[in-house]
Amino acid sequence: MTAAHTPLLDVDGLTVSYTVEGETRPAVTDVSFTVDRGEVVAIVGESGSGKSTTAHAVIHLLARNARVDGGAIRFEGEDLTGLSPRAWRQVRGRRIGLIPQDPGTSLNPVKRVGRQVGEPLVIHGLASRRAADRQAVELLGLAGIPEPEARAQQFPHQFSGGMRQRGLIAAALAAEPQLVIADEPTSALDVTVQRQILDHINTLADTLGTAVLLITHDLGVAADRADRIIVMQRGRIVEQGAASAVLAAPQHPYTRALIAAASGLRAPNARAAERVARNDERPEPRSAPLLEVSGLRKEFALPGRGRLVAVDDVSFTVGRGETLAVVGESGSGKSTTARLALRLEQPTAGGIRFDGVDLVTAGRERLRSLRRRFQLVHQSPYASLDPRFTIADVVDEPLRAFGVGDRAARAKRVRELLDRVALPADAARRRPAELSGGQRQRVAIARALATGPDLVVLDEAVSALDVSVQAQLLDLLVELQRQLGVSYLFISHDLAVVREISDRVAVMQKGRVVEQGPTATVLTYPRAEYTRRLVDAIPGRSREPASPGGVGR
Repeated sequence: MTAAHTPLLDVDGLTVSYTVEGETRPAVTDVSFTVDRGEVVAIVGESGSGKSTTAHAVIHLLARNARVDGGAIRFEGEDLTGLSPRAWRQVRGRRIGLIPQDPGTSLNPVKRVGRQVGEPLVIHGLASRRAADRQAVELLGLAGIPEPEARAQQFPHQFSGGMRQRGLIAAALAAEPQLVIADEPTSALDVTVQRQILDHINTLADTLGTAVLLITHDLGVAADRADRIIVMQRGRIVEQGAASAVLAAPQHPYTRALIAAASGLRAPNARAAERVARNDERPEPRSAPLLEVSGLRKEFALPGRGRLVAVDDVSFTVGRGETLAVVGESGSGKSTTARLALRLEQPTAGGIRFDGVDLVTAGRERLRSLRRRFQLVHQSPYASLDPRFTIADVVDEPLRAFGVGDRAARAKRVRELLDRVALPADAARRRPAELSGGQRQRVAIARALATGPDLVVLDEAVSALDVSVQAQLLDLLVELQRQLGVSYLFISHDLAVVREISDRVAVMQKGRVVEQGPTATVLTYPRAEYTRRLVDAIPGRSREPASPGGVGR
């Protein structure tokens, strides 16, 4: 191989295992692929397929219980496997950037976001501290964060999940590395910001020759953005090739199954059609709604800039046995609205009634007694699961807290719940760090269902899941609703999922509801210009021809 044809990244025979409770478990077996300069290569596959382990092995950031058992990783022809920790610090951030999967645990909670975004520039001697702070504001703006100068002075807890992810993306791109490893970089983002971020990454690929190794469960994103697609299953590559060829004529049964499960808005499935038909036949509700929110407002203090209105005059209802989806851009106020609805935040103004009880004025004991009847599935399974607990302890926690059943009954309930969310039986003995991101989210859903609540608030609850497991969980949620009459307040940026799971949808922009109504009506015939933009930005609906430089658009 001549120097002119040496790939930027060459992974050859990579084999990785994990040691869990003294037992060695293979995670990646004999994985080989290349990434050329300016090329976008997507690795897709189910949670636990080994795609994130492969990415972390490339940048030498595997967990402590992981071991590279074989293979080589070459960057610009240089074997990276023997680098010292000091040498790796010169590679990371400057030559290879990483956009991690979870924004909740990847930012320092006690440092301002702008300072963290500019840190790679200071570490690698590319800018002074003052200059790095100025460039951080520009980078946050490029990443789609509104009012970047003010936001740069805030701390991570003052950002929504999607905004934290954009901050991580800005930090990863700060030093303009030759390769960016993007591990589910847009799973927490709404479709319009997702398009902005991916456009920005593609622009770097075009103008600077930056290569992108894109780890994603979203085949729509892979279809739109990748030159080549690598499909992984159970730690092995089962298929790879040009994106157009893999998607148009998949050779492996597993690839065909993934594509079939990712139809989304392009081909509404039986679940969505059944829900539309059920809504058409449903009589007007005669009983009071389970949840009623009226004139809700929430303000947050900003350092030196007065107050930020995050939620402004929001009103909606959730009926018994109904699913209301709340959609909108990151920072639109939808997650804050969900937390207010559960009285996890105190509203500045407005009313919240649950089954006729005023939650705004309810005392601590009254709220505690009601909390068994409404549960929350957090956006981030990394931050919401106690790392010291076994998975069985995590799911059992609400049962213990509310005194439900004896030990044997609770253990049986835990086993049933783990089975229903498609986790293997031995997962009960593991700890969160031993599970993939998607598996952790399934644990969080099982925990929320443990007490048999009347209302479940799902805050981006399936955004971290691959399409096949996502489909299983959506079926599970629909079946539980049919059997138990449970209601869902479904917070999501994924309009394909929203169409399948929700009866009605409320669209939020800048803290306000700009449109709401039956899901099929709002998403098929949107009235608001903002809603039309959301629908138009859904990934995977078409593949435009590749631009010069080979990056799919």
